[in-house]
Amino acid sequence: MKLEEYIVQDGKRLRCGYTTGSCAHGAVKACCIMLKSGEPIEYVEIPTPAGIDLKLKVENIEFKDNSVSCGIIKDAGDDPDATDGIEIRAIVESTNDGTIVLDGGFGVGRITRKGLFGEVGEAAINPVPKRIITEELERQSINGLKCTITVPEGEVIAKKTFNKYLGIEGGISIIGTKGIVYPMSESSLVATIHMEMDMLSNKGIDGIVLTPGNYGEEFLKDLDIEYPVVKVSNFIGDALTYTHYKGYRKIYLLGHIGKFAKLSIGVFNTHNRYADTRMEAFIYYLSLMGAPIELLKEIDRTISAEEASKKCIESGYGEVIKRMQEGINSRIKTYLKDEELEVHAYIYTMESGVIYW
Repeated sequence: MKLEEYIVQDGKRLRCGYTTGSCAHGAVKACCIMLKSGEPIEYVEIPTPAGIDLKLKVENIEFKDNSVSCGIIKDAGDDPDATDGIEIRAIVESTNDGTIVLDGGFGVGRITRKGLFGEVGEAAINPVPKRIITEELERQSINGLKCTITVPEGEVIAKKTFNKYLGIEGGISIIGTKGIVYPMSESSLVATIHMEMDMLSNKGIDGIVLTPGNYGEEFLKDLDIEYPVVKVSNFIGDALTYTHYKGYRKIYLLGHIGKFAKLSIGVFNTHNRYADTRMEAFIYYLSLMGAPIELLKEIDRTISAEEASKKCIESGYGEVIKRMQEGINSRIKTYLKDEELEVHAYIYTMESGVIYW
């Protein structure tokens, strides 16, 4: 069932959609309800972290002795999304052993490299939908449930994504921190960032924290910083320029090693379609540290920044993260032509959290 929620961007009315995580949640809840009742249902309703309730049409229901399976069709709204229109399925079966098990099946990718949001070999179900689905299973369980999420077109669709470069193979990820897809043009997103800074600057605040997204905001809890947070996506350069224009004199930045490695060598739009200089950044700073050529070659063969940072730490060159943070601070002052500006960059990894020096 289409979501009738809209936003206006660049003078256009754009319809919102819902994430693969919401689809999986809906399919799981529908299976649980039908497993108890033994009767098919046409729709299932679920809440989302965004505070918007969804009514989702239940598709392709199959009953077996101790299990039920069904699907929800992904609706991305007016956002260009490779997963739009695909089916996210769940199979839920009674186990009678008192346990709750959640896993991914065909079409759901597997984590192949350390440093992502789970362990190597686990299904690529991101933390927020994983938590929500697990809680749903716990609510619905009488004496144990096993749930498997599948995506029939997942292997094909995954080839249109960057999953393999992130260390996820065999299918798509089940994602969505808010449960809702908000279509956004670049100009509109930058304008939104500017508007938020305008509102904060009117309060007379002299400092601000910039972070690309939700995970950065979560890791910020590990730092003793009192200033307000603005999420800037990949538009770090635009955000910094406007931050300086609005008169902020203390700028804190917190970001994942994958994006901030790029920033450390002067890439101020960190989207992968503009630049992918993660390994180049590692090699640059390692070279300045006098690292052996064997390590440089090993890093050059590495795919993810998480894995590269781990290799550096294991080789005794973990201080490369500190060098990157210092590089970010220096390059931002140069970028904004203001050497008196107070800049503090912090880098985190999914495995180690915020890295302090």
